[in-house]
Amino acid sequence: MTERANRVVRLLSPRRSSTAVPTPDVVLAELGLPVREVAPPAVAQVPAVRAGSFVFTSGQLPIRHGELLAAGRVGDTLGVADGQACAQWCVLNALAAIRSEIGDLGRVRRVVKVVVYVASGALFTDQALVANGASELLGRVFGDAGQHARSAVGVSALPLDAPVELELVVEI
Repeated sequence: MTERANRVVRLLSPRRSSTAVPTPDVVLAELGLPVREVAPPAVAQVPAVRAGSFVFTSGQLPIRHGELLAAGRVGDTLGVADGQACAQWCVLNALAAIRSEIGDLGRVRRVVKVVVYVASGALFTDQALVANGASELLGRVFGDAGQHARSAVGVSALPLDAPVELELVVEI
């Protein structure tokens, strides 16, 4: 198939809304959000695993340029907006893991499930608002195919004192 035909097939694919939606890479570029190469894991795991038509990511932290975007607990040392920004960086890292597994984010037919873990202060109960940072970004990047099931879970601590960790499941 020619490149033009591939592009038409992608644009007309049922995984998106009836109006033409740019590819995920185009949307991310327009938003100024880079999806870099996946960083090698620091522990005994792989960044993503493909099982049939699904790709499951390992937990992704808000790491940018090799360092945590922020550290601490939301509702304690960090606010909701900080947590949302961290959730967005977790999405970018999850997309890098998925791209390393399938080669092209345009192959994602649907975002199936997102699990967002939020390191939370003792009285913090707005984990869902933090997770919205991830959900809204996925909706912008994938259009209707970015609508997903989600869990937002408050925890006392995460690896490296990260405020957010995210797992993503997509169908290809």
